[in-house]
Order: sequence, then structure tokens, then C-alpha cells
Amino acid sequence: MTVSATRMPMPGRWTERRREAIAGYLFILPTYIGFIAFVLGPLLGALVISFTRYDLTAQPTFNGLDNYARLLTDTRLHQSYVNTLVYVAAAVVLMNVMGLALAVMLDRKLPMWLRTILRSAYFFPSLVGLAYVAIIWQALFQPDVGIVNYYLTQLGGPRVPWTTSREWVVPAVVIVDVWKNVGFGMLIFLAALQDVPKEVTEAAEVDGAGSWTIFRRVTVPLISPAIFFNVTLTVIGAFQIFESIVVLTGGGPGDASRSVAMYIYEQGFQSFRVGYASAIAMTLFAIIMVVTLIQFRVRRSWVFHE
Repeated sequence: MTVSATRMPMPGRWTERRREAIAGYLFILPTYIGFIAFVLGPLLGALVISFTRYDLTAQPTFNGLDNYARLLTDTRLHQSYVNTLVYVAAAVVLMNVMGLALAVMLDRKLPMWLRTILRSAYFFPSLVGLAYVAIIWQALFQPDVGIVNYYLTQLGGPRVPWTTSREWVVPAVVIVDVWKNVGFGMLIFLAALQDVPKEVTEAAEVDGAGSWTIFRRVTVPLISPAIFFNVTLTVIGAFQIFESIVVLTGGGPGDASRSVAMYIYEQGFQSFRVGYASAIAMTLFAIIMVVTLIQFRVRRSWVFHE
């Protein structure tokens, strides 16, 4: 009867693996330190402060759920949430639809020089700071001397009070943000379209499928991971809209364009109600997290993975 001995790893191999593991942890250590210092730490700090009354002039005092109870009666906050939700719905749809349309156009058989110029022109605005973009568009939206109203009147339309009218101020903010960010989504969609196997679309053409059918039944499922990625990013970013509103409209007229992020800033750094501002920030964080989790949950029903 033979007793099989357990093969023991060589000490040298264990030392090598340990060195590789330590090297790997050292490479990712700066990321973890940055996450703890700039994301997790401030998040936990804001959560603690949200249960206190804190105005920066005295030590914070615990007040339980008073800040959260105040959220239910704050009509300005409710209006800010309505504005933010309208902006999220409009911006997410327009950014992704227009980004996909531009990507499809650039995926056509175009001369390389023309494709390079168009791709750069569409993507360049996403490299510019949103505050600078808003300053430029503020001049373009001027009711009397702005170039946008000039061309509207040349086409027979009326002058639009883009930044002074309650009806037009949110569309103005949406236009600015879509113009700035659509190029980034276009680039992601274009990369996904160029990765679609040509033999699959050619096989669909041989079977008699038209261009629209191929796009809807073949191309869209194959680029669905890119669509999910872009939609998730734009939803998270749209909920945090801040700079363009501050520069373009200042939240006005009244509270017609004020976003939740801007209201948090005003409560925390202008009115010095840091505890209340932290409570609002926690609700915004919770909403973004829930919406993101829902997106990850429903992706199983429509995102195609090879």
C-alpha cells in the first residue's frame, strides 16, 4: 500500500508570490488612500454632520433627525429637485441620442481627413471647463445682442429671453451642457460601433434586412454595453449639475433653474447651515445610488454580452 505524500510548495515559490502580492498592493495603495481621503472620509463626515446643528461659528450640537424633518417642508428644496429631475431627463436623453447619431454619422465611409476633423470638432468642447463654456454661452444667449437670437430673428422667429424667463432658463442650461458633453458620448459610441463585427451586419444584409432593421436588431444590441456605460455616467453627472447654472443663470429667475447641488452650496457656504446642507447632500447621494443600482439591476434584461 502506497501513501501519497502531499506535495508541499517550495519556500522560494511562496516568497515570490508574496513579493508579487505586495507589489500589487503597493501599486493600488495610492488609489485606496485617495478614495478614503477624498471620497469615503468626507462622505462619512457629512453623514455625521447631517445629524447636528452646525453653523461654522460654534461646535456642532446633535439634533437628531431635525435636519431631515426640515427637508419635508422646504419648498425651495422641492423646487430644486423638480428642476434637477427635469434637467436629468432632458440631458440624459439628448446627450445619448445625439451622441449615438453623431457616432453613426462618423462611422460611415468618410475620407479619413474629414472624419478626423469632425471627430475633433465634436469632442473638443468636452475638454473645456464647464464654467468657461457657460460664460461663452451667456454671451451667445444675450436677448438683444446675442448671436442665437440674431439668427432666430433672421429666420423669422421671436427673440427668446433664454436666461431671464422661467420657461426658457432650464432649456438654456440643457443646451449648454449637451453641447459640451455630447462629444464624449459620441467617442464612446464610435468606438463601440467600430468594434461591431462586419460579418454580422453583412449576414443580415444577405438575409434581406434593411438598414434600420440592422441598426435596431443587430447594431444596438451589440453596442448595448456602451449605451449602458454612457447612460450611467450621464445620469450621475446630470444629478450633480452645478457650474453651468451658477455662471449662466445664478439659479434664477427666482428658483426656476436652481439645482440641488447649487442649493447645497448656498445652504452650506452662504447661509452657513452646514448640518442642513449635509442632510440634503445625503439625500442626493442616496437618490443617485438608488438610481444607479436600479440601472445595474435592469441592465440584465437589455445589455448584450458576448
